[in-house]
Amino acid sequence: MLPATRRRLTHRVAAAQAQGRTPSLVAAVVRDGQTVWTGSASMIEGHAPDADTQYRIGSITKTFVAVLVMRLREEGRLDLADPVTRHLPETAELVGEVTVGQLLAHTSGLASETPSPWWERTPGALRPELADVLGAAPAKHGPGRRHHYSNPGYALLGALVERLRGAPWGDALRAEVLDPLGMHRTTLLPQAPAAGGFAVHPWADVMVPETVEETGRMAPAGQLWSTAADLARWAAFLASGHDAVLKAAVVEQMRLPAAPPEATDPEGGYGLGLQLLRRDDRDLAGHTGSMPGFLAAVWVSPADGLGALALTNCTAGPAVSALAADLLAITAEAEPRFPTAWRPAEDIDQDLLDLAGPWYWGTAGFALRVRSGRELHLGPLTGPGRGSRFHVEHDGTWTGREGYYAGETLRAVRREDGSVSHLDLGSFVFTREPYDSAAPIPGGFPGWNA
Repeated sequence: MLPATRRRLTHRVAAAQAQGRTPSLVAAVVRDGQTVWTGSASMIEGHAPDADTQYRIGSITKTFVAVLVMRLREEGRLDLADPVTRHLPETAELVGEVTVGQLLAHTSGLASETPSPWWERTPGALRPELADVLGAAPAKHGPGRRHHYSNPGYALLGALVERLRGAPWGDALRAEVLDPLGMHRTTLLPQAPAAGGFAVHPWADVMVPETVEETGRMAPAGQLWSTAADLARWAAFLASGHDAVLKAAVVEQMRLPAAPPEATDPEGGYGLGLQLLRRDDRDLAGHTGSMPGFLAAVWVSPADGLGALALTNCTAGPAVSALAADLLAITAEAEPRFPTAWRPAEDIDQDLLDLAGPWYWGTAGFALRVRSGRELHLGPLTGPGRGSRFHVEHDGTWTGREGYYAGETLRAVRREDGSVSHLDLGSFVFTREPYDSAAPIPGGFPGWNA
């Protein structure tokens, strides 16, 4: 990284520590899967934390739980459309038909918090059962109707993981995620060296230690401790996946919007266990976290090949979400990513080449482009309109990856002699000529000379 970039990043962290009035702050930037910068600031000169110092990461814990759930889905152990009660039948009277996917995206309509007292400041032993976490009337909105952040919803997901794995969710996390990614300093309870959490008085320069509680059933909502070095590995995973944990295509699905944004936060959104943010004309994914005495944030921009994170040890003050996003933006603007060099695709067969070029849906012109790996891209010839990348399937069809055609099947319909008659995309017929008389146009067409 260029010295001028490093200085800008270091200055931004120093300003955040001073203006946010926090005892310490540590941050990192990841580029193309590797940590390229770490920085820190502290109230004690010469004793700033390093990338191995643990901080509590709060709700960033939810991203780890979501990955465990997605692994179960990839194994066929559950479906995101499954009612939670299929796997946790004891919750039937409390959660109704809420689905696994709705819990992941916070669209279940369940309460944002547990019944009193506040779970973050009380021993988890006070709520030994899921019913104690949910309370007598947890439903605040109809399932699927709106985004309503729910901490108890992630307690349910942690219990679901335990039920299907037959082991504590923390043990499953260690074996299936943390160890494969080399995240050996991410733990349920703090391990030295670890920062202490503090509350800083809003109107005076004094601070008081915060109490740290073990949250029991609520642990999947915010229990984990981690380091800048480990969260840098996590950022690399959220940007690109890891074949031993979740493939890149599945992590990409987690980064897609799965819940409507709140009217009060139109630049925000939520995927499958990941917060989404539109900032500086970039689409970011990641999560923020807070627990008494701690704040944390991690954001990734896959388009830039970048991730950034920030950890601090005070209850309120530093805007760590904005800080992490700023660190990412500083790096992207000062050292923009070089595009991958174009290379011709290998082994594209003639059948695929026959599909390339212009097609028409009615009278609207589209272009079909053939990319490496047999991936197709269909989009308007000119101007805005519906377009999508299409991923090849084993049966010779393609599945849309985004936009209007996400999940829809594209197939080439051939005549008896093997030539292509038309493309069928979710019953839309695309032809080589506008309303081609030789193709089966739904409803018929009189022809241009009629």
